[in-house]
Amino acid sequence: MKKNHAILTTIGIILISGLFVFAISGANKEKAVREGTSLYFPTEIDFAGEQTPLQIADVKERLDKELVINANLHSSTTLILKRANRAFPIIEPILQKYGVPDDFKYLAVIESGLVNAVSSAGARGVWQFMPDTAKEKGMEVNDYVDERYHLEKSTEAACKYLLAAKDKFGSWTLAAASYNGGMSGVNKKIEEQQVTNYYDLALTDETSRYVFRILALKEIMKNSGKYGFTLFPNELYTNIPTKKIEVDSTINNLATFALEQGINYKILKIHNPWLRDKKLLNPTKKKYEIEIPTEGY
Repeated sequence: MKKNHAILTTIGIILISGLFVFAISGANKEKAVREGTSLYFPTEIDFAGEQTPLQIADVKERLDKELVINANLHSSTTLILKRANRAFPIIEPILQKYGVPDDFKYLAVIESGLVNAVSSAGARGVWQFMPDTAKEKGMEVNDYVDERYHLEKSTEAACKYLLAAKDKFGSWTLAAASYNGGMSGVNKKIEEQQVTNYYDLALTDETSRYVFRILALKEIMKNSGKYGFTLFPNELYTNIPTKKIEVDSTINNLATFALEQGINYKILKIHNPWLRDKKLLNPTKKKYEIEIPTEGY
């Protein structure tokens, strides 16, 4: 009996200790969310190496607003952190290749939450391209193929846009703002107001918030624990290994094609969301690369 009593006592202590640790962890998270911006508001922050003038009252307040909003969007911010582990390893080397600052990966975050989103205006994909802009930047967009859903190709197109915008405005911050407000729209405001700094411009509500949303997600994602978001490595989404098959002819039935590759239609579309129909028409013999997972399906 004494031995059993000792075992039960030990188990009880372990359970109580675990609950105590859990309670502390929960309390810390609640405190971080409740007091996040007051405790951790950055003393300085930059976008692509361009300092944000936090000494200006409205600038500080606008950043604080976006920090408060996103620190309290628990489910969506948690999912973004999970998806970033899968998307950023694809996006980052492409930004580097084109000489676009790494901070622009957070632009993709606020555009789509790192999923192939669809807007009411007709924008598609992680980078939210409209059809005409996508075609201007070299992407194929039709009933069978829509490369706005192709993460590598849409990231390259975004880089081309951002480099042109940087060349026009001389500022990465204004280049980012123009991704939302358009180059002509931002340029019109600059000419009207006779200032050349994003933080000095009176813009539309959405464009006025745009860079601050990027800054807020950058701050939270780089310091997620401080804002109450603690994820273990096994909770993060990962890229499944694939092989690429080159195709230069029409595929009349993608479901049959998928089965021939040892997978099913659902898995084919998950890994190749740019395939928009049940078949792939290819009368010009264009070469496409179709990704086939080699494990994890």
